[in-house]
Amino acid sequence: MPVSEGMISALIDLRRVDGERLVVQLTGQLRSLIATGRLGKGRALPSSRRLASDLGVSRNTVTYAFEQLAAEGYLEASHGRRPVVTFDGGERVQGPRVVTSRLGSRNPRLSPWASRLKQTDWPMSYQAPLKPLRPGHGDFREFPNDVWARCLRRSIVRAAKRDLGLVNRTRLREALAHYLATSRGVRATAEQILILPSAQAALTLIAAALITPGDEVWVENPGYPGATAAFRASGARVTGIGLDGQGMQRMPGLPPPALIFMTPSHQHPTGRLMSLSRRTEFLGPSRPDKAWIVEDDYDGEFHYDSRPVPALQGLDAHGRVFYVGTFSKAMTSDIRLGYLVAPPALAGTLEIAQRHIGLIAASHIQEALAEFIVDGHFLAHLRRMRRLYHARRDHLVEGLQRHLGEVLSVEVPSGGIQLVARLKHGRADQAAVKRLIDAGVEARALSSLSLGRPRDHGLLLGFAAWRESEINAALRTMASCF
Repeated sequence: MPVSEGMISALIDLRRVDGERLVVQLTGQLRSLIATGRLGKGRALPSSRRLASDLGVSRNTVTYAFEQLAAEGYLEASHGRRPVVTFDGGERVQGPRVVTSRLGSRNPRLSPWASRLKQTDWPMSYQAPLKPLRPGHGDFREFPNDVWARCLRRSIVRAAKRDLGLVNRTRLREALAHYLATSRGVRATAEQILILPSAQAALTLIAAALITPGDEVWVENPGYPGATAAFRASGARVTGIGLDGQGMQRMPGLPPPALIFMTPSHQHPTGRLMSLSRRTEFLGPSRPDKAWIVEDDYDGEFHYDSRPVPALQGLDAHGRVFYVGTFSKAMTSDIRLGYLVAPPALAGTLEIAQRHIGLIAASHIQEALAEFIVDGHFLAHLRRMRRLYHARRDHLVEGLQRHLGEVLSVEVPSGGIQLVARLKHGRADQAAVKRLIDAGVEARALSSLSLGRPRDHGLLLGFAAWRESEINAALRTMASCF
């Protein structure tokens, strides 16, 4: 049943304690009201000022939600006028129905890859709500949403005027090429850069383009499970390669791989830095016609104790290295953009493959991000977050050593947004993680990131997303659990 304007705010329930950002909640609830026909086509919504006052949130929160829904085609929004619903939900959008036919009760036939999905621990099965000390997250509460909203607003206006074409999409690639060259030592032209919805999408694209079923692929062990998932989905035989103090080891006795995945600048999950000599071994003159190398630099922006080491891609003289990154760690997870720097010989093929698979990022988000970078907002945000995350890392390390030093041995990473605390005395990490989660503290078991029988047991703990008071509360909980 359609609702009156005065009832709209009453239908919106924003929760301020479950860790989900208010703008995400507001956007999702308005989208649902429109899709189900409760806000019918042609309905004028309250002004951003009025709705913000009714809900007790900032006007920027409401404005961002309106702009996002306008970009998705649910609303028509223009300056100085109230937004109008343009999507006709009505009876065409139905809620979920329970299928009770005999066909629906059968076990569907799945591919070998899909049939194994429930056996994995990636992505983490306890995704919501976000709680301390879940790893892999930055503090999105510190993101300059007002600045980003202005960039996004201008990009949407240009899109509405049909002024958002190839030139503007190239603008982000050019800005990114300059940033990567100066900050990470990456050597690439704008034509080598592909913008994708996420770093995981980049891995999926590489696997689809390069992997033939049965190919041998090496990954770090322990390592990033998303890479294993992407390569196994393409039929690869994935082998976990152990680490030493210099990072991923060379294994000359094994069959040569078609592809090697690594995180040399900040190993996931240990935070170890691959030495220059080890990098040279993987890139040496004996390997120009051998394995492709995929370098994932997912949180390479955050280095605290020394200057960041240049990317492996910048040392590559043979055009064998792919460089993968994302903006979701440095900015906010709502900005679903990643990027791939492809070797020159493959950039054109991968761009065609990207369109075939449909891994396309929204043009207006690309344009807004280009403006955010070119105008200096991205670097200013990074400088601020490096100082903040550095202090939070040190605070967590000090607290772990003081409160849990008899139980945990902490590896202090030189950068990144998480750390490893290894369990002493042969404790099993899976049981410890379950106990912590039940008590309200999230961690990742180090053993769950290993292929085969795990050798190490420990906790992967995030520090970047959590304020010192939140870290202190989590430490007290952890101490009581152990």
